[in-house]
Amino acid sequence: MRFEKHIFICSNQKAEGKKCCGENHGLELVNKFREVLLAKGLKGKVRAQRSGCLDACGFGPSIVIYPEGTYYGSVQISDVEKIIDQHVLQNKIVEELEIKFTR
Repeated sequence: MRFEKHIFICSNQKAEGKKCCGENHGLELVNKFREVLLAKGLKGKVRAQRSGCLDACGFGPSIVIYPEGTYYGSVQISDVEKIIDQHVLQNKIVEELEIKFTR
């Protein structure tokens, strides 16, 4: 596997009036994740990139981290460092942001 972890940040835009992550600072989140990963020396080990819809619009802004497949919702710029420190570096889920889908 090329990267130890891969972070997909929804930056999808929908038609006016429909809830979407992109209008809730999706691209700002992408930039913040990249900035913090670089500062922590994780560039090349962990990749953060924008994605299309993650089908978690009601929880947005949302991200998913692989290979675990952990979804996080209502992610704010202020949460980025915590997600990287706790999930990426310590392999611990950030419980208060995790989306727990029901089947």
